[in-house]
Amino acid sequence: MTSYRVAYSVIEKLYEWGFIAYFAGGWVRDFLMGHPSDDIDIATEASVNEIQKIFPKTIPVGLNFGIVIVVEDGVQFEVATFRRDQGYRDGRRPVGVEHATPEEDAKRRDFTINGMFYDPLHEQLYDFVDGEEDIRRGVVRAIGNPHKRFIEDRLRMIRAVRYASRFHFSIEAETLTAILDHSHTLFPAVAIERIWNELSKMAAYPNFNLALISLHRLNLLYEIFPLLRDTSIDDIQNLVQFLPAFPEEAPVVAKIFELFPSSTLEEKRELALYLKLSNKNWNFLHFYHTSKVILTPQQSSERELSEWAYFYAHPSYPICLKIIAIHLPLDIRQALIQEHHTRKKQLEQSIRKIQSKKPFLSSNDLLKEGVQPGKRMGILLREGERLAINKSLYDPREIISRLKETPFWREE
Repeated sequence: MTSYRVAYSVIEKLYEWGFIAYFAGGWVRDFLMGHPSDDIDIATEASVNEIQKIFPKTIPVGLNFGIVIVVEDGVQFEVATFRRDQGYRDGRRPVGVEHATPEEDAKRRDFTINGMFYDPLHEQLYDFVDGEEDIRRGVVRAIGNPHKRFIEDRLRMIRAVRYASRFHFSIEAETLTAILDHSHTLFPAVAIERIWNELSKMAAYPNFNLALISLHRLNLLYEIFPLLRDTSIDDIQNLVQFLPAFPEEAPVVAKIFELFPSSTLEEKRELALYLKLSNKNWNFLHFYHTSKVILTPQQSSERELSEWAYFYAHPSYPICLKIIAIHLPLDIRQALIQEHHTRKKQLEQSIRKIQSKKPFLSSNDLLKEGVQPGKRMGILLREGERLAINKSLYDPREIISRLKETPFWREE
């Protein structure tokens, strides 16, 4: 059963118990724009206690704010009681909430395009904020007073840019002015993790380069990254010019760090800590930084095959090569890709052994030759692997034969 059908059944059940319930927010916007979406939120007049009585499996995620997760047929839906917020604290959370009508609930939301409801049972749209008209006009407009909306949650300023870039919409004049007026208040009201989440959502769609340029025009980009405070808009446009050509699988962190092309590894580490990036993101960033060094012509000529085999065996190698190649003139790009394709093919057998963690030479092989465990054995194992890859040796006896010709074997 599709997410839509399951969500439909949730609405049906709420109606059976005598409660109005609608699809809300982003799904309604995407439905009107003809964009498929499984991200369905539900708004209802039922209280969280009533929702928990109706549905056997729920997750209490925001009971104080009238929000509960309903789990039906293994699918999760955020179900929220129609509410009116009683003021906000810390630039994000309401002080309290109270029951409200659907119209009152719509008018406390962020943007008109996200403030509509849809009743799937009766195929009826409820639009109290002229969201449908703003979709037709291609406009991102705050509901009500934009200054109030942004004071309630400063992250909405970044969301406005995300929606505008994703849908090729413009930001309505009063909403735009309010962002400029409040951009300097982004911190400390908004946690960096929430900002990273918004940037990740932006990067998932085309026009991420335009989104970053818009963030800079609105003084938000250098609020997030103070290092960019004195960077001109022309320089930002230059820095992000390659983003449209990035492969679809490129991680967000690679796109963001286009803004810092000359940063050292230590500077990247500081930025990663500031952004509270995961170890996975940092490991990619570290390898990407190293790749840009390794793939320079001077570095390439100084490396032996065993080093290339380990480089090619890294799971992030393919995407790093693609990203680095994008920045090069077409003829150099093609030559680079061909060079590494040819060498990687030559090293395929060694790469498979590295990736599967199968040793070229084992300690048992050396024990049979009278080599005792210890420092010398470790050196011989490493040198044996290096010889095996460089000389395309896959039989341990051949590797040992070659090892015996080296100074490492004779050292006692």
